Amino acid sequence: MEVIQVEIIVRDNNVEQAMRALKKKLQREGVFREMKLRRHYEKPSQRKAREKSEAVRRLRKLQRKKLQSEGF
Repeated sequence: MEVIQVEIIVRDNNVEQAMRALKKKLQREGVFREMKLRRHYEKPSQRKAREKSEAVRRLRKLQRKKLQSEGF
């Protein structure tokens, strides 16, 4: 199990700003997504299919961006 250490500094007792920064860091690290995926057991075959479809989606998005930057 991987342990993630995140440090947020609260300045001028501004807890709301610190909470926003914490949420943003956790979002970037993928903690929320990981928690959502681990709520229920996922069969290895389902996991493999999900990861493959995610990879295809990322690839298509990257290709779209590349075509757009080239002016097509």
